[in-house]
Amino acid sequence: VILLYFRRYLLMALTSCLFWDMCGLCAAMDSKPNILLFLADDLGIGDIGCYGNNTIRTPNIDRLAREGVKLTQHIAAAPLCTPSRAAFLTGRYPIRSGMASSNRYRALQWNAGSGGLPANETTFARLLQQHGYTTGLIGKWHQGVNCESFNDHCHHPLNHGFDYFYGMPFTLLNNCQENKRPELDVALQAKLWLYSQIISLAVLTLTAGKLAGLISIRWKIIACLTLAGSLFFISWYSSYGFVQYWNCILMRNHDITEQPMRLERTASLMLKEAVSFIKRNRHGPFLLFVSFLHVHTPLFTTAKFLGKSRHGLYGDNVEEMDWMVGKILDSLDKEGLKNHTFIYFASDHGGHLEAQDGFAQLGGWNGIYKGGKGMGGWEGGIRVPGVFRWPGVLPAGTVIDEPTSLMDIYPTVVYLAGGILPQDRVIDGRNLVPLLQGRAQKSEHEFLFHYCGSYLHAVRWHQKDSGAIWKAHYVTPVFHPPGAGACYGKGICPCFGEGVTHHDPPLLFDLSRDPSEAKPLSADTEPLFDSVIRKIGRATEEHRRTLTPVPEQLSVYNVVWKPWLQPCCGTFPFCWCDKEGDSTQNL
Repeated sequence: VILLYFRRYLLMALTSCLFWDMCGLCAAMDSKPNILLFLADDLGIGDIGCYGNNTIRTPNIDRLAREGVKLTQHIAAAPLCTPSRAAFLTGRYPIRSGMASSNRYRALQWNAGSGGLPANETTFARLLQQHGYTTGLIGKWHQGVNCESFNDHCHHPLNHGFDYFYGMPFTLLNNCQENKRPELDVALQAKLWLYSQIISLAVLTLTAGKLAGLISIRWKIIACLTLAGSLFFISWYSSYGFVQYWNCILMRNHDITEQPMRLERTASLMLKEAVSFIKRNRHGPFLLFVSFLHVHTPLFTTAKFLGKSRHGLYGDNVEEMDWMVGKILDSLDKEGLKNHTFIYFASDHGGHLEAQDGFAQLGGWNGIYKGGKGMGGWEGGIRVPGVFRWPGVLPAGTVIDEPTSLMDIYPTVVYLAGGILPQDRVIDGRNLVPLLQGRAQKSEHEFLFHYCGSYLHAVRWHQKDSGAIWKAHYVTPVFHPPGAGACYGKGICPCFGEGVTHHDPPLLFDLSRDPSEAKPLSADTEPLFDSVIRKIGRATEEHRRTLTPVPEQLSVYNVVWKPWLQPCCGTFPFCWCDKEGDSTQNL
């Protein structure tokens, strides 16, 4: 009898504890949390301590992982900035919104292009805005600015659900820093210079021949050729000759504050704006998307971090970014918001292996994974850090090996805000909350499709009953030089043409056994080879049936520089301003 009563008492006590624990969890979930999203630019998964790097110091990002959840198979929807970020903002593969390219321009090239995230795409910022959130974006946008005039701002963040924007409408480039080798369209610029020199040489030769009486030609023809050559030179140099003024600008909402931007104070300005946004909106709820300019080239790093790391300028830049993360976390603590803020940290894609200056590596490290930025199929281009923290709601010190996607942030934050996903379109992301809390053991993703531009390069199948992660490569880039592991002769690997190899049958790997994709399987070495390839093939056909034709935002016409679309803080072409002054002195 005593034993029976003891068992009843124990059961009641456990039930009571579970009830109150769940009540606390539900209470936390019922109140809308603040949402803080960190997205690094070009950061490799092997560049931070919590993913195995023991030489670059990232204590603040590592602290987030210790106090929260770390994903080890977190996948970007594209291996380049513009399409990856479009997928992140919309929860949809970039090919659905027209943000995937069928030409060699796979990302937006100019502030004065006409392409960008279409107005009919609904970002998570828009949905959270509709549910009472104050929404802010600090940092990089790279989703376009204008459509038809220099100030229509059809693609601007404020037209996509953000209440406040401070940052670059474009992205950092070497062109943004004095004395750095130009980065934008280098091969094309070289050809244009060559053609201009040929025309100039022809004009000089004809003129000299005419004056010496060696050539019988009318001056009118020489004059016309001179005019044509001058117009040709002006037509391309007016854009490529002034990239720093056209692309390297800072904006606050709709107003340009720096043109060109002064890189020596950019990090301080971004940090100041992020901290200020949190302070202004401490009574919440707020969504703050901190879209770092770090660690994209030219890797401009403030003086107090230069030479501090063991990995040169790149390591210095990573450590400065981690310091900024720490300062923003400190501001949350200061306002008493730590336990009421859902935090996420990731990178938009893998590290840029081809970014080099002589023997100095200026791009990130992708750990054990093959490939890097620009490679749509290989893991190094798309597997990125993924860290979450929400004290009291997400279990600390958790590691999840299931396949997840940057697109999953969309339905996750919409769920946390109490919103409903759009019903008039396909949403490819999945709500991560059950997985992050441990209430679900398996990812909802069965298949993930890996695009390079608009070309499908690989497909991942999560075979949940066996735990296998099959990955079939239909197309892979041709490395240069052979066996190098990247496309060093081209700057970035192409998606189509002579620079890729098509595989029939596809290359097949089981990532659960071979995460480095070192040993492709075959029908001779894998009994399930044929059935796996058939299963992935059927899934690919079903996926393609869900795609509908949309205007291509990255067409050649949409990405070329159009002077009438150029954001300008003066009277075009005299675009120069500095409205920030010495506003960062006390930081």
